[in-house]
Amino acid sequence: MAHRNRPSAGRSRPASTRSTAPAVTPALREWIIAQAQANVAAPALLQSMQDAGWAEDVAMEALESTLREHLSGVAEQQGLPPVVPVPEPTLQTSPARINVGDRQVDVLVSLALPRLVVFANLLSAEECEALIDAARPRMARSLTVATRTGGEEVNGDRTSRGMFFPRGDTAVVRTLEARIAKLVHWPVENGEGLQVLHYPPGAEYKPHYDYFDPTEPGTPTLLRRGGQRVATLLVYLNTPTEGGGTTFPHAHMEVAAQRGNAVFFSYERPHPDTRTLHGGAPVLSGEKWIATKWLREREFN
Repeated sequence: MAHRNRPSAGRSRPASTRSTAPAVTPALREWIIAQAQANVAAPALLQSMQDAGWAEDVAMEALESTLREHLSGVAEQQGLPPVVPVPEPTLQTSPARINVGDRQVDVLVSLALPRLVVFANLLSAEECEALIDAARPRMARSLTVATRTGGEEVNGDRTSRGMFFPRGDTAVVRTLEARIAKLVHWPVENGEGLQVLHYPPGAEYKPHYDYFDPTEPGTPTLLRRGGQRVATLLVYLNTPTEGGGTTFPHAHMEVAAQRGNAVFFSYERPHPDTRTLHGGAPVLSGEKWIATKWLREREFN
């Protein structure tokens, strides 16, 4: 089993303090990489380190720095696309909540690989309803990006209905865009229009990546409008009765759809090694409404 041999703890620290540069010994680095290669999810790795005496924040930084360094080296050897800057919430001090100007957003979960954060209280119930009401008359069958041509197409893997709000289209859209910009430190101008999706019972979106595949012929056309997608933020506008969570198969994780909550994930290169494969699980009972914000490298136009 992956956790039989736990890492030895360095000098443990109280959970409320933080090392700016935790020492990662060669033995610890080798252990972390071996566990990751055995497909042990990041939360399990973190728990093993905590069980061995590591403070949570120190263990998290050691995990993140080791995995990023390792993946960067592997990518260079394999000729993968280069790493680019990505949006990033300020989580260095392991905050319970983040001030986004007009609201305190709670931090529920943070993973290093995939780079993923679950937030609560990003939108109020009234704001969620306002987005749904504004979107409802404008819904149509959801399309997916056609990377073969650079256009859009109907895809049987995606059975929702949706629409796009142009940036700044309504007061609540502007409010959400401003919060997202402050939350992940990324310009409003680098965001695509806000997409609202509706999933009735049985609807789903099978696992996929959000970045544009660099090997597809239509990708250069898609990149002209702001470069690659580098991050996604999904906001749950209601709570389905059953089903409808967001799944991350490579992390063995599912985020439950809860009104006002959001899941953020970034991908520093357009490649599966980011482990950002994700999907919308089928809605079993009730319905699901979500808002999706894709963030680009540069200004989106």
